[in-house]
Amino acid sequence: MNVLFAASEAVPLVKTGGLADVAGALPKALRSKVGADVRVILPKYDTIPAEMAEQFETIATFNVRLGWRDQYCGLLKAEIDGIVYYLIDNEFYFKRGVLYGYGDDAERFVFFCFAVMESLYNMDFRPDIIHCHDWQTGLIPFLLKTRYKHDPACRDIASVYTIHNLRYQGVFGRELLKDLLGSGDELFGSEGIDFYGAGNCMMGGLRYADKLTTVSPTYAEEIKTEAYGEKLEGLLRYRSMDLVGIVNGIDTELFDPMNDPAVEVPYRGSLPRKRKNKLALQRELGLTESESTPLIGIVSRLVDQKGFDLIEAVLEQILKEDVQLVVLGSGDWQFEQMFRRAELKKPGQVTTWFGFNDGLARRIYAGSDMYLMPSQFEPCGLSQLLALRYRSVPIVRETGGLKDTVKAYNEYTGEGNGFSFTNYNAHDLLYTIRRALEFYRDEEVWQRIVANGAKEDISWTRSAKAYMSLYSAIAPNRKENHQWPVIS
Repeated sequence: MNVLFAASEAVPLVKTGGLADVAGALPKALRSKVGADVRVILPKYDTIPAEMAEQFETIATFNVRLGWRDQYCGLLKAEIDGIVYYLIDNEFYFKRGVLYGYGDDAERFVFFCFAVMESLYNMDFRPDIIHCHDWQTGLIPFLLKTRYKHDPACRDIASVYTIHNLRYQGVFGRELLKDLLGSGDELFGSEGIDFYGAGNCMMGGLRYADKLTTVSPTYAEEIKTEAYGEKLEGLLRYRSMDLVGIVNGIDTELFDPMNDPAVEVPYRGSLPRKRKNKLALQRELGLTESESTPLIGIVSRLVDQKGFDLIEAVLEQILKEDVQLVVLGSGDWQFEQMFRRAELKKPGQVTTWFGFNDGLARRIYAGSDMYLMPSQFEPCGLSQLLALRYRSVPIVRETGGLKDTVKAYNEYTGEGNGFSFTNYNAHDLLYTIRRALEFYRDEEVWQRIVANGAKEDISWTRSAKAYMSLYSAIAPNRKENHQWPVIS
């Protein structure tokens, strides 16, 4: 099975969020666990580390037609960590310093979609499946089924489209997208990408991909409702038979508390060894050193989606408890200020780091007893999986992937790997935190909760098998006996 991942970012080359983790780790799991030949194609950003960028060689150059524009495109190739990566090179579009947020993002990623399609003529690889991720690649399934439908190089390729976060859809003006795609009003008909008078790049994937996936079963159900559907719930209900929720995993070799160089004391299931990392973290960040005081960790974007408005409503009451709080992240000014004030008011109890620091993030997972994630919505979430891997007990709201991966502790059966609440309510959050703190005081119970979390398979193995089953269901659409030209 040959699979080409098309994504706007992928670890280890470039990352702004969880999409990059998926696009980097899932191909490795598909290759090692189920034997698929999976390769990744993404833009050649200038932010790719020089030591990796230097490994790429140019295998083809060609022009991409974009409306009235005729743009240069280079296709580069390298093998990194056992995975073949292709880069789409155009400095005008991708030598920008950061990945997203420009006024011409529509043009940049429409170019990328066309360049991926044109690369099929110029690479030494013929995919059975093109697996597309988020709005930046949403037009690839659309192009496969329209512009390239009868092209011998493309007609037997199936497509899968994964929604990582439905909120970000790539919505742009109709006239702009008509110009970029060289299309007329038919682009916005009943089978097109019209979205309340604008054009929607994600809809290209939602309408035209052979299969749709999202990153947890619960989120797959949620997005078919008005509350979570972001005005696309009707289309998602229409395609519900083709929509599958598959929970993300994490790279358990990359994130391993026994072999993590960022962690001071290696450990696996030993709480005494884990708590030595808590003492080290307290010393590093200026918290009062105490092995017995429960430490709650947060590593997150500081935005409404992540539930910080709930925390804001009850933070004062939380800090009246015998508890410490460490926060790493950045985001909305009001939430940064909230934590700054708390740190000034409660030195030794609260500490913050605004920005991102990968090593510190790992030390927070390793040093915290609990990990707080009360999200308003969460398609999958990787942080709670990392918390489980580092034996930090998650406290979450029951939504999306949080509901699928964190099961509330039941004191009567001994089951459960964390604590959760259902309603998006600040006092429910406060009650749940207090409940977790109560059980923390019972060492035997806490060890059981941590051990329950350790039993969960949070690797990519299970997910890779689910994706392979999905690919196999649509790959027979390809004519296996077609003789493809090999380009060296």
